[in-house]
Amino acid sequence: MKVKSMNTRAMITTLLFLISLAFAEDPYRFFEWHVTYGNISPLGVAQQGILINGKFPGPDIISITNDNLIINVFNHLDEPFLLSWNGIRNWKNSFQDGVYGTMCPIPPGKNYTYALQVKDQIGSFYYFPSLGFHKAAGGFGGIRISSRALIPVPFPTPADDYTLLVGDWYKTNHKDLKAQLDNGGKLPLPDGILINGRSSGATLNIEPGKTYRLRISNVGLQNSLNFRIQNHTMKLVEVEGRYTIQNLFSSLDVHVGQSYSVLITADQPAKDYYVVVSSRFTSKILTTTGVLHYSNSVAPVSGPIPDGPIKLSWSFNQARAIRTNLTASGPRPNPQGSYRYGVINITRTIRLANNLGHIEGKQRYAVNSASFYPADTPLKLVDYFKIDGVYKPGSISDQPTNGAIFPTTSVMQADFRAFVEVIFENSEDIVQSWHLDGYSFYVVGMELGKWSPASRKVYNLNDAILRCTIQVYPRSWTAIYIALDNVGMWNMRSEIWERQYLGQQFYMRVYTTSTSLRDEYLIPKNALLCGRASSSHR
Repeated sequence: MKVKSMNTRAMITTLLFLISLAFAEDPYRFFEWHVTYGNISPLGVAQQGILINGKFPGPDIISITNDNLIINVFNHLDEPFLLSWNGIRNWKNSFQDGVYGTMCPIPPGKNYTYALQVKDQIGSFYYFPSLGFHKAAGGFGGIRISSRALIPVPFPTPADDYTLLVGDWYKTNHKDLKAQLDNGGKLPLPDGILINGRSSGATLNIEPGKTYRLRISNVGLQNSLNFRIQNHTMKLVEVEGRYTIQNLFSSLDVHVGQSYSVLITADQPAKDYYVVVSSRFTSKILTTTGVLHYSNSVAPVSGPIPDGPIKLSWSFNQARAIRTNLTASGPRPNPQGSYRYGVINITRTIRLANNLGHIEGKQRYAVNSASFYPADTPLKLVDYFKIDGVYKPGSISDQPTNGAIFPTTSVMQADFRAFVEVIFENSEDIVQSWHLDGYSFYVVGMELGKWSPASRKVYNLNDAILRCTIQVYPRSWTAIYIALDNVGMWNMRSEIWERQYLGQQFYMRVYTTSTSLRDEYLIPKNALLCGRASSSHR
């Protein structure tokens, strides 16, 4: 009896401990970042870059599901600054989204502390500066969110984990690029491609026989890129927070704003191999190389640089092959396929067509003919403080208008908990790339030609990938499903930064009359106020 009593006491103690863990606050991770200008020469020409804690690119954020991230950002630039979090949902908290439509910029010489929670998220993402053309100067870095302990991951733990930030780059100062656009011009082809801030010499060190995870993000300004490693195959395992069917690829198209995780195994003879990144669908192919270095290498890189794919059909086929692994657990210990999106009734169909034209003699871009112009006050603050006359809900149509483009602060009204279908229609000869803050969406279809209701017959309603950034191929359409479960003011934008800057974006106002904290958090106590909200009191 005595032994039994001790076991019972131990069981009760263990149970109480587990209960305390279940109700304990999620862990906090603290960061202090100083944003400065600094001299960099990624293409061999000295230029002004944006550094975070003296680094270009900036430091990685390494976290675990449900962590609270407290990031104190000090702005030492001579102009306002904001950081946004590409793929982080900012659950019920668009006040912290880091774009001008939701929060005021950090003034020069001041600081602001972001408080984010990576609620129910895993995967590979990145952060970047969202104002003006700061993105062309740096200020970006990787974000990793690992699964909590005991949540199964659908592949063995890799020997190491590498962030690879790839993107096109200009030698021109970011302020001069912005001035070109402000004066009505367009940007030329970029000057080169970077891997982790370098145009050559980026090195991945590996040991024979081991497997490594590479988190690849296209942080560039305008070009789709192809990533490949000489003589090695890549096993795709995750896309923007969703585990995938583990297809093998010899190269991978990564469109602007997108993030992928792949596994590579050091199973080749002991030497060095080319890591190659090249532009896709451009008149002139830009290429840069790094090195995959075996620890027991007996020879440097040699032989021809492996060619990338050429045909558009190759990219189409690869995109369709990227599907959700329905048997894998996500952030919680339940299969990812348990949410049956394909049988939910669609409550609204939104069709978005990209347009271009001129306003007052200057080049502009638009969505459904509405070319976005920022208001004098962040729209989320306008809503919160009930400030009249700043924007009009419904200032952008949810269908193509086929009319001339016009200037407006475009906001599309959407109902909380609606389940909507969005079709991106691309009538141009370039690849488009679109991102929606605050959400992931199911990519149910993409095809050449024009979309029609009959196009739904080819939708994938079973295991479509869930992601936050999607490409739309030339003369094609892409369809997505979105469960509007995140109240707030959320930016829908072109990831081609020239187009985003010149109006190809809008805000989706996911609205409810409820004021419950179950639906949306209160404005942060440290929120910066500006514009017409400057004199407002919380």
